[in-house]
Parts: sequence; C-alpha cells; structure tokens
Amino acid sequence: METEMLNIFDDNRNQIGVASREEVHLKGLWHETFHCWFIDKQEEKEYIYFQYRSKDKKDYPGLLDITAAGHLMSHESVMDGLREVEEELGIQVDFADLVPLGVIDYMAKKENFIDKELANVFLYHNGHTLEEFKPQLEEVSGIYRIALEDFHELWFEGREHIQAEGFQVENDEKITSAITVCKDNFVPHEDYYYRRVLHSIREMEREYAD
Repeated sequence: METEMLNIFDDNRNQIGVASREEVHLKGLWHETFHCWFIDKQEEKEYIYFQYRSKDKKDYPGLLDITAAGHLMSHESVMDGLREVEEELGIQVDFADLVPLGVIDYMAKKENFIDKELANVFLYHNGHTLEEFKPQLEEVSGIYRIALEDFHELWFEGREHIQAEGFQVENDEKITSAITVCKDNFVPHEDYYYRRVLHSIREMEREYAD
C-alpha cells in the first residue's frame, strides 16, 4: 500500500515540510483535513447528518462522526477533499455548493495517537434522501440524521440521550432504524469545534429564511 504523505505545519500554520500519515499521528504534527457537514430542514426542523463508522475501522469503530471527512494529501488542494464525500457517501457534490466555515484547528489524543488537525470545514445543504446514500462499507456502514437542537442539548445542556434516524447496511441490505444515542456514541471532538459548527448552521438557516 502506498504511503500517504501529508503536509505538516507549525503552530502558526506555516508549512514546514511533508511527513507520512503514521509519523504525523505518532508525533502529533499539525496537518490538513477536509470536513463536510450535511444539513437540511424538514417540516421547520433543522437536521445534521452523521456517518456511522464501520465496525472494522481501526480508529473509533462503530461511532457517529462528521458526515464526510478525511486527510488532504500533500499534493492535494482543499477542493480535492470533495473526493471524501463521493467515496464515503456515494453522493456527488459541487464545490460551489459548499459553504466554507474556514479552518478550525483542534486536537485529540489517545494512546500512541495524537491528532492535530487544521480542518477545512464546510456545510452542504443536503437535497438527497437517505435512500440515495451509498456508503463505502469498509469506511462507513450507515448514515443518521439528528435534529440540530437535540444535538445541541446533548452536547452542551446536559441532556443524556437523543434520537437519531437513518440506516445501517447489514449483509448488503439497508436497514432503516431509529436509535437512541448518548455522547459516548460519537467520535470525540472538542466543544469549541461543535460550537462553531452548530452556530454556523444556525446562521446559515437564518440566511435561507431571509
């Protein structure tokens, strides 16, 4: 398998070289990623979409995460990050339809793994039904949507459980389901990251309403 090479940066976001993905996470080097959050509005209620990570994934298996996300290789531009949407979700998206939120830096740590990302974050106003999603099963085994207010209450207001609706693929068949989830069912991201994303979604919806 070809080694994935990533651009690396100092604390001031200046590029300082290139390193392998393994080295980046072992040493905790800043690197670029692409995040795309799908959102939509149904019956006056705003929703945010999460991918359900395959249970075969090495990192965070079986947890809910950003709709589509991935590393930017050293030779790629931010626009190239769109491949993650098509690869992981089976959905084609035009870059012009994305709403940029800028670069959000954050860090996550676990044993022998330090993830320091400069995340290029985008919103996408989803016009696709759940039936249109065709997840890449070795990466993503399901898609769920959650009411935006419910997720905010879970993450910041002490609510213990909320509902997610969507599907998982089992034996090549989409199984529609509604599941009850808590904070532990999500890939951990820092609070300020979620605050910025949720605030931006609300602002975007206000603009649509106007």
